[in-house]
Formats: sequence, C-alpha cells, structure tokens
Amino acid sequence: MNQLTERPMNQRLHLHYLDGLRGIASLYVVFVHVEPSLGENLPIFWLFFQKLLRYGGFSVVIFIVLSGYVLMLPVARSQNGHISGSLIDYIKRRSRRILPPYYAALFLSLFLAITIFALEKFTDFQWNEVAGEGPFSPNFSLIDVLSHLLLIHNFSLSTSLTINPPMWSVATEWQLYFLFPLLLLPLWRRFGLLSVVIAAFVIGIAPFYLLNGFSMSTSSWFIGLFTLGMAAADIGFSQKPQLITIRNSLRWEMLAIIFTVIAFLTEWKKLGLDMWIGQSFCGLAGACLFIYCTKLIIEGKNLPSIIRLLEHPWVLLLGAFSYSLYLTHGPVLVLVRYFLFNLPISPFMFAATCYLGGVGMSLLIAYWFYLVFERPFMSSFLKKRFP
Repeated sequence: MNQLTERPMNQRLHLHYLDGLRGIASLYVVFVHVEPSLGENLPIFWLFFQKLLRYGGFSVVIFIVLSGYVLMLPVARSQNGHISGSLIDYIKRRSRRILPPYYAALFLSLFLAITIFALEKFTDFQWNEVAGEGPFSPNFSLIDVLSHLLLIHNFSLSTSLTINPPMWSVATEWQLYFLFPLLLLPLWRRFGLLSVVIAAFVIGIAPFYLLNGFSMSTSSWFIGLFTLGMAAADIGFSQKPQLITIRNSLRWEMLAIIFTVIAFLTEWKKLGLDMWIGQSFCGLAGACLFIYCTKLIIEGKNLPSIIRLLEHPWVLLLGAFSYSLYLTHGPVLVLVRYFLFNLPISPFMFAATCYLGGVGMSLLIAYWFYLVFERPFMSSFLKKRFP
C-alpha cells in the first residue's frame, strides 16, 4: 500500500499520456467537423472514411472525464479531501486557464463575422451558405453574442451551436467547474464515492426525459461522466481499505476494453438508444483506462506500447495546444472550404484538400493562437510541462 499511496503524496505525478490523449481527441474532433461534400455523392472510400468519424461525441466525453480526473487528483491525494486554497483561489485558477483563450477565440470569430458583414454591405460579396457549411456561421443574433459572453449559450438549442459551435462544450465544462466544489465534493465527503456518482447521474439524466430540449443542449448527463473521472482519481489514490481492494483486485485494462466495445455497440444508431447510454459507457472506459495506466506508472511499470504512443513528443506537443485547437478549428475549416468551393477541382480532390488543407491550417493557426492567447496564462507548472 505504501508504494501506491505515500509516494504520490510526496511528489507530482507526470501522467503524460493524459496530455497525449487530449491532443488525439482534439485532432479527431477537427476531422469530424470537416465538411468534404459538394452535395454530390463521394466515392465509397470517402463514405467509409466518414463512417469512422461518427464518434465526435466520444472525444468530448473524454474531455469531460479527464476534467473530473485532473481536478480530483489533488483532492484525492490530500489529507483533508478539499481543494487547495480557498474557493475564490480555485475559481481564479480555473478562470485563468479557460477564459482568456475562450474569449480571444470568441472575439476573433465575431471579428470574422463583422468582416463578412462589411463585405456584404459595401461590396458585391454575398456569403454562400453551401460554400460556408461547417462549424462556423457569420449569421447570429445579439442574444447569441450575450449568451456566449456569459457562457450560458448551452442552455438553449437556439444559441448552443451559433457563432463557433464547438464552444458549446466549453460552457458545459465551465459550469461543471462550479458544481465540483459546491455540490459534488460535499456529496463525496459526506456520503462517499458511489453515492456521488449515482446522484450525479440521476441529476444529469432526469432532464433528458423531463426537459429534453434543455438537456440536449447542455448534455446534462455530463455531470455523471465528470464524476466518473472523480471516481477514477479516488480509486487510484485512496487509502481507504475498501477502495484499495477494488484498485488492486480488478482487471482495469480488460474493463476498459469491454466498456469501449459496449460504447460503440450502444452508439449504433439502428438500435435507437438514447445518446447518454453510449457516452456513459465511453466514460466508464476512459475512467478504467486512467486507473490502469496511473497504477502502472506509480508502480514503476511500463505502459502498453499503444498507450506509450500517447507519450510521443509530437503527440504531447499536440496535447499542449489541444484547447486552442478545439477553440479555433471551426472558422479555419469553414474558410478553407469556402476558398476551395469555387475552384475547378473534382469532388474527390475537394474532399482530400478539405481534410489535408483544413486540418493542416487548423493546426498552424491553433499553435499560433496557443502561443499568443493560451500559454501566457498557464501556470508555471504547465509551462514547464510544455516547454
């Protein structure tokens, strides 16, 4: 027990695979958001490739479970089960990490929209909705802008996917940051790990059936997924005999594989199952993976080869600016598509260039954005981790 608990208490853990996983998940989201079609039937190859990109929601699930895991790590490793510092200090840290890049991306999106509006007003240019199909639109209302500024745009289906659609999940995560210390941690301290997970899923799933429109825009069941990350951290570092037994007795790698298979099966649209079911199994798979990998790292053992790929320097670099990539790729993909739309190229070449050019430009712009708007606001620990 001492090897598994006392050692992590006295030093920071370097769980690099988490950064790599975050980077791969962000890159997958970029591929998902590419719109490669000109309205014509693409060759079978492209149709098959697009079928592999049907699981963008799973990437967001990984982000949410990761957030619960990372925020719970210092709590699980502490002596008193509380966040470090005061609640105000915690909010300041979370605000500094998430808000500057978010508002920078929002204002750049608004500036792009104003530029398009000015071109339409004073020139012959007219925005073509077909050419500009994708995760950005210059057409939105004042309510859309205000709700984005307040990070409540995910409360309504009419505002959640306007301006820069991928931003809907940033609002959801921002709200989870408040639920963590104000609701979830008190429940965990008072009633235990299982109780907080059950309570979070009940709170998150109930709106899906009672307030479907609200639940779909907020993905309220993410509250439960967030607590799966909390559970993974608690199981991984708890000194309670019951959780130590669970940590050491279960085959977490096998559970991760089993839950992953179930997640893909339950996501199959022909089954007609509710969205939260497949995403919950995906969250369980992620939580089991975190427990398994972290346990190996603490014990000084090597990670499996496929997991070690997540620690490759290029993948870690991608993980370093993954948040910037997530925030900025929407407008970039749309502008690349708009540029290609009127070129005399075949549907095959259009699709190929949308993927290669769109993803390439998204990476370049995101890295520049990271250096200017994200890295300056990182903590000194994160700056050392991402030199």
